[in-house]
Amino acid sequence: MHELSITKSMLDLVLDQAQKNGAEKVQGITLVIGEMSGVVDDCVRFYFDFLSKGTIAEGAHISVKIMPAQARCRECGKQFKLNGLDWLCPSCGTTQINIVEGKELYLESIEVP
Repeated sequence: MHELSITKSMLDLVLDQAQKNGAEKVQGITLVIGEMSGVVDDCVRFYFDFLSKGTIAEGAHISVKIMPAQARCRECGKQFKLNGLDWLCPSCGTTQINIVEGKELYLESIEVP
């Protein structure tokens, strides 16, 4: 359900930026969503279609780039893709890791004619 408030904030940002730049129509937007963000892209699309009705963003296409979860080992420095619940460093086997990618959630671009 948190996708509703996230999508509302995103739409407000899109409309604000479009207005500031004199756009009369928003054709598309690109979102970056990390695997670990907890945001479901289909829910964002659904809410966007609903919330954008009657605005210059109505009918805009939403492209989503999913960022895979990546970690860096604090012991050996190796960066690796997280795989399910296996969060051990594949090089040294430690659990001492930092998440470096996969929690992103941002508006990358707005497409206007």
